[in-house]
Order: sequence, then structure tokens, then C-alpha cells
Amino acid sequence: MTNVSSTQLRIQIPLSEHYSRASDDELKIRIQESKERLKEDLIILGHHYQRDEVIEFADQRGDSYRLAQYAAQNAHATHIVFCGVHFMAESADVLTNEDQHIYLPDLNAGCSMADMASILQVQDAWEMFCGIVEENEIVPITYMNSSAAIKAFVGEHGGAVCTSSNAQEIIEWGLEKGKYILFIPDQHLGRNTAYKMGYSSDDCFLYDPRKSITKEAADITNKTFWLWKGHCSVHQRFSPEHIENFRNENPDGIVVVHPETKNEVVKIADVVGSTEKIIDYVEAAPAGTSIGVATEVHLVQRLAKENPDKHIVSLDPLYCPCSTMFRVDLPHLAWCLDQIEKGEPVNEIRVDDNTRHWARISLQRMLDITDSKVKD
Repeated sequence: MTNVSSTQLRIQIPLSEHYSRASDDELKIRIQESKERLKEDLIILGHHYQRDEVIEFADQRGDSYRLAQYAAQNAHATHIVFCGVHFMAESADVLTNEDQHIYLPDLNAGCSMADMASILQVQDAWEMFCGIVEENEIVPITYMNSSAAIKAFVGEHGGAVCTSSNAQEIIEWGLEKGKYILFIPDQHLGRNTAYKMGYSSDDCFLYDPRKSITKEAADITNKTFWLWKGHCSVHQRFSPEHIENFRNENPDGIVVVHPETKNEVVKIADVVGSTEKIIDYVEAAPAGTSIGVATEVHLVQRLAKENPDKHIVSLDPLYCPCSTMFRVDLPHLAWCLDQIEKGEPVNEIRVDDNTRHWARISLQRMLDITDSKVKD
């Protein structure tokens, strides 16, 4: 068995010609037969941004956290193949039990945003900031799109995880606890949420972990939000010009964007929301509606295919996919399933016990905060 811890290098071995040269039809037959043989011992999870030919075999599709929860809720399945990226598989391992095993078909399927914040960088930043203000004044909040090690760091230091749909609730909680929010790793989600709450650019400090801070302490301590300089390589591509072009061609069209996009895009959009919110909005829109969507192209194309009564297009004419998510394909999925059947599973993602403990705490805090907000 090949285990991959959260701290190991992620290097995918080349596949043999048995997989790399097989046709899609051959691979689909193999995958389906493996699913039938493994039966209830197997669950295949497919993230919304995954390519269609892989989503076809997903037992459940969704965003990263929903898929991790689904795996945890189906404890009968001992083999969970996560067709997504590395941090997603880690989250699933954190939430599932010891008898469940999480596999990532291609170890090269990482997340550029998550990789923009390493645990060593976060530890260094924390030490530096704690030299400027009291530690109990800082509340660390990490986006779901981060490593298990960073989720654990946040949990151990009194913070919580957030998603794109509950970021405001988590930040509001954080500001009840402390004076400053250290938001990791997506600067755009942090900034968009701050603006939504009535704050301005004057309240935000952008921290670049690759550069030393040259500002005076007062230039940092008069800011409420300390935003990590990270971003989604797909969502950052969208621009106001994309929206303008869409509206010129579709005067009555609706623009729907993800909150990982830049603020200049968010502020002129008609609808801003998480992946799930985008899906719900598109599906509920009246027939004939033209909708320009700013999110990953595989999801946009799938929405167009599944809602043929509407005109749904990506706002980006170059159709930039999530290149790391795209690494999970039929050959790697077939290979992963074959190895499970042989009793020699590969690419198992295992989070060490201490990291798992604190990462669970940060995730549970998120749930507790959102539950309390609902009760209020």
C-alpha cells in the first residue's frame, strides 16, 4: 500500500500502457466492472469541477466539504476514491473513521490556492504577528481550500475553518473573539466578505509570505483584516471586461460569480455565491434566461448541458479549466480501482493523528458557529 501523508512530497508514478493507451470506452468498462465487484465497499466522490467522463462514475458529486461529509456519513464504505484534489482528500480523511481509506487517483492533483500557504509560512507569519500584537487579539480563519496542517494550526490557535457560503458568519464570530482576523489563503474571499460586512480597503492589509514586511507596526495594527496573498488561478482570471462583453451580447442576461473572483468583478455581478449557490440559482432560473457564469468551465458546461432550456455560458471565452483537477482522468481512476481490487491500494491519503485531532476541532467550530447563528 502506498500512503501519502500531509507532509510528504506528492509525486505520481507514470501509468503503464495498459492504462495510458486504453481507449475511453475500454476504461469505462473496466471502471464500471470494478464498481460492480467492489459494491458497497466503494464510494467514488466527484467534485463539481471534475471532467464529465469521471463525474459519470461518481456516487456523489458536490463541493469539497459536502463530499467529505458524505464519506463520513457512509461508514460502511471502506474505500473512498476522491476525484478532486489533495486538500479535499485530506478533509475526507479527517472526517471519516479509521476503517475508511481515502485515495486520490493522481497525486499531482493539487490546488494552486492551497499550495500558496504552507504550514511553515503560516507558523512564521503567526510568530511575526504575535510580535506586533497580543496573540489573543488575533483570530486565524482558514478557507476550506487549505491543507489539513493549516486547518489544524487554526484549530489549535482558537480559530475556525470557513467555506465560501459561511465566511461572513465565521468572520463575525472571529471579531467577537478578537480584534484582528488572519484570513488564509484566499485574499479575494476575505476581501469580498469584509466589503460585504461594510469594511473598506482601508481595513485590509495584504500579507505576502514571500516578502518581508516593510510597513511600520501601526500600518498593520490599524487594519482589521490581515489577508493572505493567495488566490484561485481559475477565478482570478475573470475581469469586468468579461462581464461587459457578456452584457453587450445579452442585455437581459444575469451575471453569476463565485466570491473567489476579484472584488471589481464581484461588485458589478448580479449574483455572488458559492458553487452550490451557483448551481441552485441556474437550476431555478426561468426557461430562456441567459446566464454568464464566472467559475470553473467544466461545471459551467455541465450546467449548460443539464439545463438546455437556458442559455448558460462561461464569462471567460478562453475556457480555462482547473488544471490540477483535470489531472484526475479515466486512466488514473481505472488504475486506482484495479489496485484496490488487488489488495494493493495506491495513493492513500493519511493525515497524522495530531493533525487530524486539531483539524477536526477547527471544522467542528465552524459547524458550531453556523448552528448557533441559525438558532439565533
